[in-house]
Amino acid sequence: MTKLEKVNFAISTLAELYPTIPVPLDHKDPYTLLIAVLLSAQSTDVRVNQITPLLFAKADNPYDMVKLSVEEIREIIKPVGLSPMKSKGIYGLSQILIDKYKGEVPKDIELLEELPAVGHKTASVVVSQAFGIPAFPVDTHIHRLMYRWGFSNGKNVVQTERDAKRLFPESLWNRLHLQIIWYGREYSPARGWNLEKDVITRTIGRKSVLHAYHNNKKTA
Repeated sequence: MTKLEKVNFAISTLAELYPTIPVPLDHKDPYTLLIAVLLSAQSTDVRVNQITPLLFAKADNPYDMVKLSVEEIREIIKPVGLSPMKSKGIYGLSQILIDKYKGEVPKDIELLEELPAVGHKTASVVVSQAFGIPAFPVDTHIHRLMYRWGFSNGKNVVQTERDAKRLFPESLWNRLHLQIIWYGREYSPARGWNLEKDVITRTIGRKSVLHAYHNNKKTA
């Protein structure tokens, strides 16, 4: 298969498997999505979705959030991990949203990246999922699968994002990044990987990945 045929195979297979795509993190507006994505760093979406209702019951907008102390925020979000850094970030960005943006979340990736504790991936998720602006946030699942499929060299997430944006049509970015995340979780995980279930990697995956998989199976 040519590279283009492989790309088209991945796109069509993902579209068949995920015609409608659930958003992993529960939220109701750009602000609550921003906070949820920030909390998800080095945590799981399941854990975040358990904690955000507790936090948002007290503060689901920046004006109410700054009425809480950093310590109060930290106490609520402790189960998601990295709570000292995340609580300061949540409080700090909420204050900046009030001071600079009238309490609204900006739609510009660069402006979002200026907020405390907000990196490129978080900013990309927010513009993509909250505002429908084309972006391609790369998480561990996308990074892993882009390498397994031979679409990127696995060097770093910056390169993986560049390759994804180069290979996939911009009109599909917002759908594809979510579809690949769900596919990675369900069919091509890092652990407990079963190639028989993973039709995309089995069909288009790079030879070194398939070879390593079969060798591991033989020695297991």
